[in-house]
Amino acid sequence: MYHPTIEKTDVARCLLCHDAPCMKACPHLNPARILRSLRFQNEAGASLLLPEEDVCANCAAPCGQVCPAEVPIPGILACLRADRAYIEPAPGAETVDLSCDLCGVPLENPFLLSSSVVASGYEMCARAFEMGWAGISYKTMCTMEIHETSPRFSALKDGSGAFYGFKNIEQLSPHSMQEDLEILSRLKQNYPTKVIVASIMGQNEEEWTQLAKAVTQAGADVLELNFSCPNMEEKGVGVDIGQDPDAVRRFTAAARRGTEKPILAKMTPNLADMRPAARAAMEGGANGIAAINTVKSITNVNLDTYATAPAVKGRSAVGGYSGAAVKPIALRFLADLGGDAALKGAHLSGMGGIETWRDAVEFLLLGAGSLQITTAVMQYGYRIIDDLLQGLRIYMAQRGYQRVSELVGLGVDNVVDAAELERDSIVYPKFHRNRCVGCGRCFLSCRDGGHQAIRFNGESRKPILIPDHCVGCHLCVMVCPREAISAGRKRMPAAGRKDEKAGNRDAAAADQQKGWG
Repeated sequence: MYHPTIEKTDVARCLLCHDAPCMKACPHLNPARILRSLRFQNEAGASLLLPEEDVCANCAAPCGQVCPAEVPIPGILACLRADRAYIEPAPGAETVDLSCDLCGVPLENPFLLSSSVVASGYEMCARAFEMGWAGISYKTMCTMEIHETSPRFSALKDGSGAFYGFKNIEQLSPHSMQEDLEILSRLKQNYPTKVIVASIMGQNEEEWTQLAKAVTQAGADVLELNFSCPNMEEKGVGVDIGQDPDAVRRFTAAARRGTEKPILAKMTPNLADMRPAARAAMEGGANGIAAINTVKSITNVNLDTYATAPAVKGRSAVGGYSGAAVKPIALRFLADLGGDAALKGAHLSGMGGIETWRDAVEFLLLGAGSLQITTAVMQYGYRIIDDLLQGLRIYMAQRGYQRVSELVGLGVDNVVDAAELERDSIVYPKFHRNRCVGCGRCFLSCRDGGHQAIRFNGESRKPILIPDHCVGCHLCVMVCPREAISAGRKRMPAAGRKDEKAGNRDAAAADQQKGWG
């Protein structure tokens, strides 16, 4: 979370340019790198990039003059310097050990490229390795002839132009099997410490076994069985397998006959419960589960042509949805897997909407032992690894963790059945005068979508809580664009006692006054 003096909207205007003009123009530091760290929620890392001396104080600010988006770079840097007092220091961050493992195979850090276009050629994977990625899950190999559409991507974008949801109708590797095997072999030879995961997809048991043998001989460290691609022309492959636990068990066993290497089964989210298929994979000989693949989707409909995107000669198909929008779905399935006793000991390789180090930590806390990323790389490039690594390292140092494994699964037990939630208390909202700008959004939302528990003072343009109506839903907290409302004190129920109920109301009102103070 940024300190209030740094405007998120200003940072969001940054185009994250390649070979940024501001970087070239500045004689003192790298403003592009600092802005990128802020954009990817690595505020502590951004502050570490500022020199001790205020080199911007007497500068003519050429960085801001050459910015194509007219981002107020000098102002952002000044705010960052002023906010240093609010950013927790991270002594010892450089000693934090980010090494971990994938089914027992050592990883330099938990971050891999997931099986997709971002890991589909030698030069691409080699460049990712050089930039700090610990491994790749190479784009799914098969013996089928692949015919792709053009175009094959579409996106839903936020106000800054960044896409939060991404749809693809792409299939598997465009290379021949022999070409891909040669690429795997060359990568392993030239980057022996990096982890090569070979994603494969067969059409029958014999083919699954043959593919497993072939990629093992080529040098793959781990195999990933693609039981989840939603875009296949052929029937009976991809997601069709992942929705059938018997097929998952059978084809996992077939792949196991072709290799002694660790096996991940890549699961589909296009079902109500992933656990039966995941259990079946483990019964078939898998060592872990990779989740989630993309969610079947239609992103929009063109109001003039009536075609969905991406339109191929006026027609399209249901495709796979990824990006930040699917992160809540991924975390839900990951929590299911991490909390399942039958899957205890299985490695979980998490993916689905990871963009920042904060996202990465959330996946680790819900049981992921390794992390795979595609959509964020497609939008921003391999360079996001810088802030993923630094942000994770700083977070761990701040909290006294030395190994990634110490984080894995810490949040799993906090996800419980709805019947186990405490339902007898109210946490009233607390309003903060120093941040409130009087927009009235909380009032409108509470009036029309909540419990009519906020009054709006037209003269002062300040919201006033009506404790007798408030149920503590926190809709007001969610809609406030200035983060001027937070959780206040927790109040126990009156249980029919009027004096206690009145006391709760009085305490809530007192909290509100303290907040305004």
